Amino acid sequence: MCPRRPGDEDRQGGQPTAAYLIGRMHITDPAAYEEYKKRTPALVQQFGGRFLARGGKRVTLEGPEEDRRVVIVEFPSLEQASRFYYSPEYQAAIRLRKGAADGMEIVVVEGFE
Repeated sequence: MCPRRPGDEDRQGGQPTAAYLIGRMHITDPAAYEEYKKRTPALVQQFGGRFLARGGKRVTLEGPEEDRRVVIVEFPSLEQASRFYYSPEYQAAIRLRKGAADGMEIVVVEGFE
């Protein structure tokens, strides 16, 4: 679990600031990855999250061409995103992803409102 830090609350009423989990990966075994994809929506929702993007069409505007799958999930707070990621349920789902995707990068960033 992520400890509370300054900035976890907005300046307008002390409510947590939304946080965005961004994942990028290469899919190496689509059939195995489908099993992972089946499990994650309910887990995301359980922690108050919702998918904003899940492997849709992408356009690189600057930098090297992005050819990985991109996923963006909104959570109510950085703390909730961390709870989701470190939950036993999601850690079990990660095991389904092993061998099905590589080059995995996941970062969580706070919003500003």
